[in-house]
Amino acid sequence: MAPEKYRTHLLDNGSSKVALLLNTNKISKSFGAAPLFRNLSLSVQEGDRLGLIGPNGSGKSTLLEILAGRIQPDDGEVVLRNGTRLVYVPQDSQFEPGESIRGVMRRALSGAGLAESEWQAREAETLGRTGFRNFDAEAALLSGGWRKRLSIAEALVQNPDIVLLDEPTNHLDLAGIEWLEKTLQAARFACVVISHDRYFLENVPARMAEINRVYPEGVFFVSGNYSAFLEQKAEFLHAQAKRQSALENRARIEVEWLRRGPKARATKAKARIDNAGELIAELSDLKSRSQTGKAGIDFVATGSKTKRLIHLEGVGFGFEGKALFENLDFTITSGMRVGLVGANGSGKTTLLQLLRGSLTPLSGEIQRAEALRIVYFDQRRQMDGDLSLRRALAPDSDSVIYRGQVIHVASWASRFLFTSEQLDQPVSTLSGGERARVLIANLMLEPADVLLLDEPTNDLDIPTLEILEESLLEFEGALVLVTHDRYLLDRVSTIVLGLDGSGKAERFADYSQWAAEQAARKQPKPKAVAAGSPAAAAQKRKLSYLESREYESIEQTIASMEKAIQDKRASLQDAAQQPAVNDARLLEQIYREIEASQREIDMRYARWAELEEKAG
Repeated sequence: MAPEKYRTHLLDNGSSKVALLLNTNKISKSFGAAPLFRNLSLSVQEGDRLGLIGPNGSGKSTLLEILAGRIQPDDGEVVLRNGTRLVYVPQDSQFEPGESIRGVMRRALSGAGLAESEWQAREAETLGRTGFRNFDAEAALLSGGWRKRLSIAEALVQNPDIVLLDEPTNHLDLAGIEWLEKTLQAARFACVVISHDRYFLENVPARMAEINRVYPEGVFFVSGNYSAFLEQKAEFLHAQAKRQSALENRARIEVEWLRRGPKARATKAKARIDNAGELIAELSDLKSRSQTGKAGIDFVATGSKTKRLIHLEGVGFGFEGKALFENLDFTITSGMRVGLVGANGSGKTTLLQLLRGSLTPLSGEIQRAEALRIVYFDQRRQMDGDLSLRRALAPDSDSVIYRGQVIHVASWASRFLFTSEQLDQPVSTLSGGERARVLIANLMLEPADVLLLDEPTNDLDIPTLEILEESLLEFEGALVLVTHDRYLLDRVSTIVLGLDGSGKAERFADYSQWAAEQAARKQPKPKAVAAGSPAAAAQKRKLSYLESREYESIEQTIASMEKAIQDKRASLQDAAQQPAVNDARLLEQIYREIEASQREIDMRYARWAELEEKAG
């Protein structure tokens, strides 16, 4: 049963042919005495792609759970159009032990009320599009990235009208993020996505919203992608700063007048006193909203004069007979910033463990400089949830030593945007981004020659990411970084080491060069099969000549069709936003063309999965 403040009915969207699916009316939510947001309103229309950002702790994930009907707002209401299918994909993707990929999909199909006769085709089509091949593998044993893909597939198979995605890029590898971008760009359904991945925000959303107390209404909407948002936000903040300056000048005049002791009995004087009070209250509100903090991240190098820090010679490592890398020769020197890239399971975290010394290579040798100091950031972020924030930041006393100075834990906490009131709350109550800031604070207390950072950006908000970038750029030691944040890789890395998970490790100038190489390798190459050979005979038995030709070209055909549907969606948005050409018949025609094209694409995907299974 839906919560009291979450209801469904037919939403009237006037004469527009792009229907309103979801609407919130002045919703508010607090935890204890701390308000997350107040009187927040937003709407989601058919085909909408809304990117949702905001500082850690601003309530983004809570808002998504309210939209999903999982929790209730304190005030206001959420209205979902009658018959709208809404699916929520949380940050952490967990599945029951022993449940197969196929079992996950069939449970989702059962919940969606789809006839069993349609399950197999829908399941094969969705899993094929998502990249799965072995449908009987156990879901709980998949890597974090593939569990995330499965949770998205679980949502897609239900044929949703709206998908709510909370940080979907956190556990995906770079190839997975690009897959998700293409999926959302070509989708018929609307989506609301929380993300701090700036390239993702540039490529996917058609609208942006930031939840932030700096705005009068607590939220700022912009039509367009992330770069359009940055432009309009800068204009807004500039106008707000000018307004604040003008108010300060007027307030100064009014305060001086009030100090002269006007006679409040006079009507004009009383009105001026009231106006002065309102002016000062507005100025106070503006100043309080304008006070935004930034985390003070600054890693400390040891100052060692040693140039060559770590040298790998002929290093090899693998698991259960599978080589992750072989004969790896690589030298890490002071000032070098290495980005490690590769698919999930290609050995990025393993290589960090080898550099750290917690693993020993199966072959080759790793030489480390004498008295080398290595600081490691673990992507698992393991912390005692019962520990207070005070003890997590300062385990032994109420102070820490940073750069030779004693700093009280309250001052140290404020550097990472924590308040004194938070010091005694358990770590388990902190958001993912707040926990990441605690771990970064701990790392900063350890001078380092080499920083090994394994996915440090997960859950960090964009302002904190920018501070982290600056700190890494200024760090004088060496850095080895694993991250799915393509912007960070591009900006920070001086060299990229690409792992293919099958034994090879190649150097690249930057992330873009590596990505171009990966794209080139994915281009289909004709397979030379000798006529009359067993392989040719086997292929002939599985696929007919026409089917083989169809199989070879179907991926490119689908890609072209998805590009065409993306162009039509852009045309629909352009037409809807221009009153001069906002012809209801034109909008309806484009919308019907999009629906027809999407049905054709879905059929092609199903056919692709069928041919792939037949080809073996």
